[in-house]
Amino acid sequence: MKVLLIKDVKTLGKAGEVKEVKDGYGQNFLIKKGFAKHATTEILAQHKEEEKIAQENLASEISSLKELAVKLDKAEIIITKKLGQNGHLFGSITKDEVAHALLEQHNIEIDKKHITDKLSIKTVGEHDLDLKLGHAIHATLHVDVQGE
Repeated sequence: MKVLLIKDVKTLGKAGEVKEVKDGYGQNFLIKKGFAKHATTEILAQHKEEEKIAQENLASEISSLKELAVKLDKAEIIITKKLGQNGHLFGSITKDEVAHALLEQHNIEIDKKHITDKLSIKTVGEHDLDLKLGHAIHATLHVDVQGE
């Protein structure tokens, strides 16, 4: 019996592979537990169509992330914060503040989890932050910290 694996099976193969198995193993374990489907022509055609759609979605997501990276490389945000007597900031600039300032100043929304640097900006001046957008796409955001 031929089955199309839906999930990875440790001793058999990875999801998406078509395998030849014994009838009892395929029917009573793989199909019953939801690890596989019977590999009919309709199921295989449906699986190929789903893979094609997934590839198209992935390609569009990567292109939109590349466009976002170009925008972020050109963008510069300004954050103003109170200064102490010695010229240092009260506290430090957080990832939340950077994400909020980017949304307000350039209307670009990013998740604060994309900021990979351990954010410890405690001084006034210009800083570059590395943003990891996903799918091995990185961008650099220029942050200008000014004191009040």
